[in-house]
Amino acid sequence: MACVAYGLERSDAMNAVISSGHGKYVRGASGYIDEVDEARRVVENVARYLRMFGVGVETFHDDVSTTQEENLERIVMYHNGRNRDLDISVHFNAYVETENPMGCEVLYATEDELAEDMAALISDAGGFINRGAKERDDLFFLNNTDMPAILIETCFVDSLTDTKMYRAHFEEICSVIADTIAAELLGTDGQVTVEAGKCSWFGGPDDEGVDPDEGLAFFDEYDDAPHLFLHDQPEGTTGLARRLDPSKFYVACRWDYEITPKKMLANPNIQALVRAKKTGREFLAWPADWGPHEDTDCAADISKGLMDALGIETDDEVEVIYPTPKAQT
Repeated sequence: MACVAYGLERSDAMNAVISSGHGKYVRGASGYIDEVDEARRVVENVARYLRMFGVGVETFHDDVSTTQEENLERIVMYHNGRNRDLDISVHFNAYVETENPMGCEVLYATEDELAEDMAALISDAGGFINRGAKERDDLFFLNNTDMPAILIETCFVDSLTDTKMYRAHFEEICSVIADTIAAELLGTDGQVTVEAGKCSWFGGPDDEGVDPDEGLAFFDEYDDAPHLFLHDQPEGTTGLARRLDPSKFYVACRWDYEITPKKMLANPNIQALVRAKKTGREFLAWPADWGPHEDTDCAADISKGLMDALGIETDDEVEVIYPTPKAQT
């Protein structure tokens, strides 16, 4: 399990522009996969995740330019013409065709910390060699965009190992790119807690892992959260844990009450985003309890209904982001 709290001190604006490298008529590298085609896939999928977080994002793909100079100028012109706080360019690297792993790197002119974090997280998600953050003063995109910018070299198109790992972990790679951008752009309204690891299910009449009279950490009565509970108390029980409606989407984590106090967790207007690593599916869920116990090998407990919707089983991995950045705007 990993737990990270991002305390971010930026303005309340939350906007990014993400573009794919090269263009329809100015092709990039090609090998086991095609750079232009895959960069476009990554950009659009990352944008989908960012919109779930409430981050303002625009994407750009050059379908017009016929020369490299025109292509570079058109991409930068688009970025500089938008209202945004961060510029991202997505590329894929190339060297020589090989079966060996080559890795991921992120290029920067000024944003060394962001580039370093991004390279490490993509490498971890994709199982790539981490080639790290590389300072570059010769790249048109980095030199001419007028907001903070990084250029992602996702992996090598001519490495058989890299491309196999990329295909296998596409959703995880896009997810961590989006997570890192969202963390960079969040304002000062709060902090985001990210829990990642194995999960199990809990709550409802069939949960014999809790006592019939067992309660919940921040709800004392049915009326505290009627949206989470069955209308009638299950027979032979008195506690709220058994009264949870397993068809509703709820989650329990080992919340740090200094960062996310009980009053905040009990607010029905603030939800968590729960994402399944295996399927890439994600849904909003209400915090319902503190748990699982520290002695377990799990990072989160979720409702049976949420587990089914995510398409996963006990001990599969999830990522829980609370509060969703959208809740902080």
